[in-house]
Amino acid sequence: MVESTANIGFEETLWKAADKLRGSMDASEYKHVVLGLIFLKYISDKFEMKHQALVDEGAGFEEERDEYLAENIFWVPKEARWEHIRDNAKSEKIGQIIDDAMILIEKDNDTLKNVLEKRYARPEIDKRRLGELVDLVSTIKLYTTGEQDLLGRVYEYFLGMFAEAEGKGGGEFYTPTGVVKTLVSMIEPFRGRVYDPCCGSGGMFVQSSKFVARHKGRLTDLAIYGQELNATTWKICKMNLAIRGLSGDIGPNQDDTFHNDLHKNLKADFVLANPPFNISDWGGDQLTEDVRWAYGVPPQGNANYAWLEHIIYHLSPRGAAGVVLANGSLSTSTSNEGEIRKNLLEADLVDAIVAMPDKLFYSVSIPVSLWILNRNKKGQATQRDRSHEFLFLDARHLGSMIDRRHRELSQEDIDKIAGTYHQWRNRDGKYEDVKGFCKSATLDEVKENDYILTPGRYVGIEEEKDDGIPFDQKMDQLTSELSDLFDQSHKLEEEIKKNLRGIGYNV
Repeated sequence: MVESTANIGFEETLWKAADKLRGSMDASEYKHVVLGLIFLKYISDKFEMKHQALVDEGAGFEEERDEYLAENIFWVPKEARWEHIRDNAKSEKIGQIIDDAMILIEKDNDTLKNVLEKRYARPEIDKRRLGELVDLVSTIKLYTTGEQDLLGRVYEYFLGMFAEAEGKGGGEFYTPTGVVKTLVSMIEPFRGRVYDPCCGSGGMFVQSSKFVARHKGRLTDLAIYGQELNATTWKICKMNLAIRGLSGDIGPNQDDTFHNDLHKNLKADFVLANPPFNISDWGGDQLTEDVRWAYGVPPQGNANYAWLEHIIYHLSPRGAAGVVLANGSLSTSTSNEGEIRKNLLEADLVDAIVAMPDKLFYSVSIPVSLWILNRNKKGQATQRDRSHEFLFLDARHLGSMIDRRHRELSQEDIDKIAGTYHQWRNRDGKYEDVKGFCKSATLDEVKENDYILTPGRYVGIEEEKDDGIPFDQKMDQLTSELSDLFDQSHKLEEEIKKNLRGIGYNV
């Protein structure tokens, strides 16, 4: 989730306070309440900083709306400013006061129209706890000149925590940061059009912007396009982009990517996507003649290959994509999927496949892989042409468990995956196959495996290092240890039976 920082304590404190607010609400409900309130505090802090600067200038422009809009700062009317909300935190009407503030802000800022949460007055929200949350949020300045990504960090932390709290439903809006960073590090969206057809809370866009910033690029060189089916998740994405100062076209509202493609004519330089896995009710029966299915009609009972073909359709002639899919997509031959996969490989659109570790996602436990697609493999050739070659990476052993159910990738893990891919793609002589981890395979090798793309088939098993102990000696030692364990097991079994008989059980 959020990276470790000196300020991690306030994030945890804020989360605990927000968690108290839940009461009878589901996590899927109260996340919108909490994130909306934090967003309101952020835009108010940013507004107040500019307001004070104008007051200090003494020219009397501090209440001129255009002074703020000119610097991409949301205009906050007096009745919506945090000072007014803070002063009424103990009021029984605090919920209505926050609702009114949200309505005023939407009215004066077109880009936030129909985005903000406006249901704080509803009875199921405990007004005493809401007031306590307002008091706590009031102690934290969410916008400063010294750390402009403070709210971004809070959002990232909260989205991860909400995903964990929601369980299965959490995957609808949140892709683990480590997975997103890996995709971004592999396809490097530095300049051009970046597209996510199922954008969730906008994590792919956020990490793309961070990549540009790390490499000293200009955010204005990155054009963002997206689409999201879930209405409340679409709102979260709009807010997530707004707090980062990112503008993007994610549509005027939520919509179905397959049945109402909002970017029909878009040819993106980069596509980053984590589509919902194995969706069966995607309406494929109504789209059998669709222009996007250039490599075969995807099955009506599973949308995985429909996502792949939709993404390829939207790639520019030099475009690259990184897609998260369930592992079943690597080997399935059901209902034309095998034929589509064969056609994609024959057309040389697949660059690399990465088998990822388990337990990375909060929403699902099924294993996943990364598909790296590339429309310009031949055009990128320098010293060696890798057309009709494919890189397989088995990264299942990477990452470390952060609790009993979840694993995280470290930056070192991400660098190992992305670095190996770039060595292979750059064809500069540095790449080498590593047994058990990576293998560059030809189309003929893939054909021999019936076009199945499971990395384990190609990379093999890592050879164990010879420790110098003869095999016979190892076997004697292991046999002796096993015998001792059996003896201990029998003794424990007799002890348990003895204790059970002592309390009246006949065993």
